[in-house]
Amino acid sequence: MKVIAAQTMQELDRQAIQEHGIPGLELMEHAGHACMEAIFHEFGYSGGKRAFIFAGRGNNGGDGYVIARLLLQSGWQVRVCILAERDRICGDAAINLEQLPPAAVSYCTVPGQLAGQFQEELSQADVIVDALFGTGLNSEVVGIHQEAVELINAAGCPILAVDIPSGIHGTSGRVLGCAVRATVTVTFAAAKLGHVLYPGADHTGRLVVADIGIPAELVENASGCEFLTAESIALLLRRRDRQAHKGHFGHSLIVAGSRGKTGAAALSANSAVRAGSGLVTLAVPESLNPILEVKTTEAMTVPLADSGSGYLTDSAFPAIEGLLPGKDALAIGPGLGLHPATVALVRALLKTADLPLVIDADGLNAVAQDANCLLDKKSTHVVLTPHPGEMARLMGATIADVENDRIATARKFAAAFGVHLILKGSRTIIVAPDGSTAINGSGNPGMASGGMGDVLTGIIVSLLGQGYNCHDACRLGVFIHGYAADLVAQDKGEIGMNAGDVLEKLPYAYHNLLPLPKENSVCRP
Repeated sequence: MKVIAAQTMQELDRQAIQEHGIPGLELMEHAGHACMEAIFHEFGYSGGKRAFIFAGRGNNGGDGYVIARLLLQSGWQVRVCILAERDRICGDAAINLEQLPPAAVSYCTVPGQLAGQFQEELSQADVIVDALFGTGLNSEVVGIHQEAVELINAAGCPILAVDIPSGIHGTSGRVLGCAVRATVTVTFAAAKLGHVLYPGADHTGRLVVADIGIPAELVENASGCEFLTAESIALLLRRRDRQAHKGHFGHSLIVAGSRGKTGAAALSANSAVRAGSGLVTLAVPESLNPILEVKTTEAMTVPLADSGSGYLTDSAFPAIEGLLPGKDALAIGPGLGLHPATVALVRALLKTADLPLVIDADGLNAVAQDANCLLDKKSTHVVLTPHPGEMARLMGATIADVENDRIATARKFAAAFGVHLILKGSRTIIVAPDGSTAINGSGNPGMASGGMGDVLTGIIVSLLGQGYNCHDACRLGVFIHGYAADLVAQDKGEIGMNAGDVLEKLPYAYHNLLPLPKENSVCRP
């Protein structure tokens, strides 16, 4: 699903009206019809029901006036409360307001009076329609508008938001002081970033994207991001040939582990196996190899000389370099540690390895000591998987700087260093060097647990080894990782979920997304 910024939507409206000659009044009428249909679908058609519509003075309010007229024509009882003076309403909105019976419309502009005037009507409503602000809102919601938002949320009945819940920034998803919590949101032409980014996603409810007559080619050509869903991800997955063998699905090499962090190495290797690698080799400090041979059954281990220290140094570089031939993808970093000699090893591998490469965890921290080392990388397919803290270190910035605009942050870094960047978090951002951007739609708060990033590293190196291109591997890996966690949550709930739980659900995630064809089912007598 395509998602766009609020500014992009404003440009689409302008192009539709000015360049394609579509009257704004026509677009408003279609928007009102789409909302009415959603109300009937969600809350029932039958006449005699009650709707309370809070409307502003702009085009979002105009959509609300259309909804009011259509519901009245369908036999509903409707109250429209406009938080503006009549003479401040103009243009297409004013034309639609004129078509409403005066008895159905109230104007309220004085703070402190809303509850006293409308509390009873709100308590009797079957649905409240939020038509206060659209996606153009940029300032804090205060005064009488704040009172309206609080009344809407406290009413205890279903809420339909027109275009976006009032109080949500259409591009960032930030709450501008306070915001409506909608049951369903009907938006127009395309989903907005504010619908899918948190905290806006928590306020949106079920999202309906309605066609209101803006030419499809305008939407298709508009800049935006891809929102990853099960349906879109399933299209990227490849079915396995019936005659395939392990040599067809790649050999992944993972350089990981240090004393006290063998779990990270094992999680990455075992996840690569579960994600579909034909073969997995885990290169680890020699003194830790007996531990990892126990923790990894299907993956092979290679002990690298560590002089009993429990961490790898640049002296291991020749041995690792000797492992690269015959491998299809390389991952560096899980549990690797940050000894200066380990940092030197990471940098040496970055300069030498020409395989598709995933850098995570301590590998990222090694790079962060001077991110310009990425400019010396030999591989043309490098994936970085930072969480916000690691991203801040890579940029020499603060976490607040990173979180202020995650998409812009990821795009800037990916373009500057020619890497594929996965900025982890709620709604993980995936960016290619050319700026192509995807937002992950899977996952849940149960993933806030140690080791989850190690599992993701294993999944992505596996997909790269299987021959998926970098952007596809990143999108697939991030979605499947979150989707497996969603399957865990269905079974066990979110609290207490661990990385091993997610690892074990990876085959189930693949199977749900790409079920076996019917001819593979077992015939029983």
